[in-house]
Amino acid sequence: MKISEMNWRQLEDYLGRDDRVVVPLGSTEQHAFLSLSVDSILAEKVAVEAAEPLGIPVFPVMPFGMTPAFSDFPGTISLRVGTYVQLLYDILDNLKRQGFKRILLVNGHGGNMPAQHIISEWMVANPEVMAQLHNWWCAPLTWEKVQQTDPVASHASWMENFPWTRLPGVTQPDRQKPMLDLVGFRKLNPAKARAMLGDGNYGGYYQRADQEMLAIWRVGVEETRRVMELL
Repeated sequence: MKISEMNWRQLEDYLGRDDRVVVPLGSTEQHAFLSLSVDSILAEKVAVEAAEPLGIPVFPVMPFGMTPAFSDFPGTISLRVGTYVQLLYDILDNLKRQGFKRILLVNGHGGNMPAQHIISEWMVANPEVMAQLHNWWCAPLTWEKVQQTDPVASHASWMENFPWTRLPGVTQPDRQKPMLDLVGFRKLNPAKARAMLGDGNYGGYYQRADQEMLAIWRVGVEETRRVMELL
């Protein structure tokens, strides 16, 4: 259930029988030839599809994350670490006040992975609430399926190229880009990072067959749903 398709009375009724809730975390950043909202689109979609049979409400995706390396690409918005900490604290504080006791944050952006430490720190002062971060794309079963499909997979490559993250009229290059030197890349400021990246793909093919992508998606949804069931 999407929160955007509910009113407050319906949500209050839900809280009378269940205390689980899902908050997707995304980002707005360059993804080569794909949408700037790839991470947000995927985090929200996988959360909604996973939660639907369980009847768990899903909040709208948080569309901004921590992505400073891409700051010189137009369209990228990167939050400061301190801003992100306060953002998550405010979200968790509000959910706790309303009665949610089991909170799952479904993350779609690698730069947001430090959120686990933020959540864990928040729970020190709020032991009555269980909050968990789920990085859906690199969860064990989903990542295994990605690697079985093609081990050369990375940011803005084929592994993020789903029918719902493509842009109409944009043709994907028909080649495999060499993998980026990530160690060297992480030493660079945003201007040098952009120069090194070129189109923005870290490495790998830009697109694979839809049947392969949908197979990965099914694993991702099922694995995310299993996490929700175990909350």
